[in-house]
Amino acid sequence: MEFKGYVYSLARKRRSIRKYRSDPIDLGDVLYAISTAIQAPSGANRQPWRFILVDDPDLKRRIRRTCEIGEEKFYKSNNVPEWFRKWASERGISLDKPFLTDAPYLIIVLSNKKAPYSKESTWLAIGYLLLALEEKGLSSLTYTPSEPKEVLRILGVPDDYKLEVIIPVGKPAEEKVKEKRLLLKDVVFLNRWNNPINIP
Repeated sequence: MEFKGYVYSLARKRRSIRKYRSDPIDLGDVLYAISTAIQAPSGANRQPWRFILVDDPDLKRRIRRTCEIGEEKFYKSNNVPEWFRKWASERGISLDKPFLTDAPYLIIVLSNKKAPYSKESTWLAIGYLLLALEEKGLSSLTYTPSEPKEVLRILGVPDDYKLEVIIPVGKPAEEKVKEKRLLLKDVVFLNRWNNPINIP
């Protein structure tokens, strides 16, 4: 079955980008994407998300440094499963995070820990955000630091908030093929578990 639709085409096109050009981008496009994100539904309409836009080079360097220190501890620990090490190695993913300084903007996405369903609600907003960035021709990545507390301290975030993700935003400096997705027939059942649906 072939689908047509604007949102579907954006979703099919979007890729996670780890290499960015330093070219400036339009702040209005980034604010458009965040404005789209805050239209997402949330538990009890508490809208637990908050966003910090970072474009200051020194601040980005500090964030990158603290993230790479955390990543080094993570990669050296015995808690990293072998499948993840292999997966990351195949994609050239390491403790180095140049996208944190190369991308013109970082969007720090926070959730209010006291709000009901804050994590789920905030990640719904993140989904909206990613597609809106794609619509504006901007690349992105969802990166969650191994040790986020120092990032929160650097940014002066109150204790009530949790760092969900850092999203670098900019123009890509790499050509990347979208990772393979499961087929519809592999993920949709009819009425009960494992009962296949007839997909024309």
